[in-house]
Amino acid sequence: MFAPTSPRRLALLVEYDGTEFAGSQSQRGRRTVQDTLEAAIADYCGEPPEGAPKRVALAGRTDAGVHARAQVAVMECPRADALETVRDALNHYLPEDVAVRAVCEVAADFDPRRDAIARRYCYRIRDGGTRSPLRRRDVWQRPHALDASAMAAAAAALPRGSRDWAAFAGAPAGGGSTVRTLTSMAVRRRGAHEIEVSMEADAFLPHQVRRTVGALERVGAGARSPRAFAALVDAPASSVGPTAPPQGLTLEAVRYPAGAVEWGLDGEAEQGMVA
Repeated sequence: MFAPTSPRRLALLVEYDGTEFAGSQSQRGRRTVQDTLEAAIADYCGEPPEGAPKRVALAGRTDAGVHARAQVAVMECPRADALETVRDALNHYLPEDVAVRAVCEVAADFDPRRDAIARRYCYRIRDGGTRSPLRRRDVWQRPHALDASAMAAAAAALPRGSRDWAAFAGAPAGGGSTVRTLTSMAVRRRGAHEIEVSMEADAFLPHQVRRTVGALERVGAGARSPRAFAALVDAPASSVGPTAPPQGLTLEAVRYPAGAVEWGLDGEAEQGMVA
């Protein structure tokens, strides 16, 4: 059982293959990342006392089928074990498609969602060539080669900064503003048959990255010009698409102010994935 003293607040750096999950957030009767983490925490720490909150808080919401290399979750831990022991114990109870990569202690008022200053997503497309059964879970496979240079030009033409992105997204849950700050976006060819689309913003609207990639794919296929793509930002709400399928999308990083989280990873991993 949970100890009566105040528990430590711990941040978890979580990686998962989203294929078999109905999304990150808890949903009644469906398998989710949040519920899976909570079950592992209960196995390790014991059930919380009646009336105490048991849910973990997540930095962001990912859809069914979307992956994460660096999702951030927060838990209350009543045990005094070393951080490496917490990590290893949770991984002992977690299934093969989700793992805790690192654990660190954070301030009692740390909020993984509200304190985040940026999120970075990467979407991978396999274009042309023979389809790859081994990649079907982590790329969008297109039968014909795409013009990555045209896609890169379109991405470069999309406005940066704070503005209304309703055209590229679904409505936020519970309403709210559709203004977000896009800080970077790039399209790079990573091989003869692989294209990578990366986007970073303070936050993203529902389906914003996947709708953006779906519209970019039309540019790569020659069905839309880069200039026409950039003009879509002023289109009606939820009109841009098609929505790219979920399996190509990975949450790569969640960024916080300096000193808020210190994972203790090697320098390259910390800088490249969670800085």
